[in-house]
Amino acid sequence: MWLIAGLVVTMCLVHLVNITTPGGLSGLGIVPRSVEGSFGILIAPFIHASAAHLVSNLVALCFFTAISLLRSVKFYLVSSAFIIIVSGCLVWLLGRSASHVGASGWVFGLWSLSLAMAWFDRRLINMLLALLVWLLYGGMVYGVLPTDSHVSYEAHFFGAVAGILFAYIYSQLGVKQKNKG
Repeated sequence: MWLIAGLVVTMCLVHLVNITTPGGLSGLGIVPRSVEGSFGILIAPFIHASAAHLVSNLVALCFFTAISLLRSVKFYLVSSAFIIIVSGCLVWLLGRSASHVGASGWVFGLWSLSLAMAWFDRRLINMLLALLVWLLYGGMVYGVLPTDSHVSYEAHFFGAVAGILFAYIYSQLGVKQKNKG
């Protein structure tokens, strides 16, 4: 719980700085194919355009963080870093010209990771968690489609790709460990 609480406090403090700073922090997002915009790869998930944007991402992020923490803190931290970096790099390489901010790529990554773990590592716990995620958040699949020019569907899509990729890599490493032992 301390990790989730720390995540909420950090996100809220960053948002407070964003709304009280002249010009805000939104310009520090991922700006595709620009040197300055590459710095946003690591910090954009913590910057949100509005309170509603922050709350919608935080609710889902807390849920998917809790799901990931059921595996282990290390699993959560490594998968989150992987998702943030891979999805951020893909947005930087292939995204529309805009400042992409928000934790939605991270959220979509943890979402797809929860689902993909059931496919790549077919243990009962993974299947049960995937079923829970699909029942509660199955509609997120539509979030990877371009529907609103103000929403970074690229972050959604690339976050989902990064989550699936991490699940595959993680499961392959597990298979190698089983074969060694």
